[in-house]
Amino acid sequence: MGSTAWTKRELRLFKRLSSPIKIQRYLNAIAYDPEYATSSPRWVIKERKANCFEGALFAAAALRQIGHKPLLVDIESWNDDDHVIAIFKKRGRWGAVAKSNYTVIRFREPVYRNLRELAMSYFDVYFNPIGQKTMRSYSLPLNLAQFDKRNWMTTDEDIGYIGDKLNQIKHIRVLTPAMVRSLSLVDKDLVKAGLLGAKPEGLFKPKT
Repeated sequence: MGSTAWTKRELRLFKRLSSPIKIQRYLNAIAYDPEYATSSPRWVIKERKANCFEGALFAAAALRQIGHKPLLVDIESWNDDDHVIAIFKKRGRWGAVAKSNYTVIRFREPVYRNLRELAMSYFDVYFNPIGQKTMRSYSLPLNLAQFDKRNWMTTDEDIGYIGDKLNQIKHIRVLTPAMVRSLSLVDKDLVKAGLLGAKPEGLFKPKT
C-alpha cells in the first residue's frame, strides 16, 4: 500500500493546480496512456501519463485539494469506450475535468444547472472514430471518499475496484430506441477535430 500522505513534491504540484482549468491543463500536458490499468493519482504524477479513468481519478484528487468533493460520473457508451469525468460545483453550477484521447470531451465550465445538463453537453461530441454518436447513459455521482481507507489516492496497488463500483451504480439513459435509430453521423470535420493529436493505439475499434 502507498502512503496515505502526500509527499512535499506532490503537495507543491497541487499548490500549482489551484483551479479546475489548471488541473485540466496538467492532464492535457501529460501523455495519454492506452493501457487499461487503473493506477492511483500518485502514480499518474510519477509516470506523467494517464488513461481516461486514471485522469478522472487524478482530477478528483486534485479537485479535493482545492475544496471540492472527489466525485466521478461515468458516461456509458455503445460501440465505444465509456468515459469518466471528475465533476465539481461552483456558485451552484456543475463543471467537469477529464482526460481523453479526444479533444472535445474534456473540460466543461461550471455553467450547468444540473448533472443532466452537464452530461448532455457531451452528447453531440461523443463519437467513435467512424463518426457514430455513442453516448447512451450517465451515472449518478460516485463519491470517492468512501475508498479513503483503501488509500485510493496514493496506493501502489491497482484500484480497478473503483471502476467496478462505478459500473454498479445507477445509470440514467438519455435516448429511447427510436432516438437511437434516427441518429445521424457526426460531420467529418468534427471527427478530425476531435481526433487532433490522438494516439491511434488508444482509439476504440468500432464495429462497422
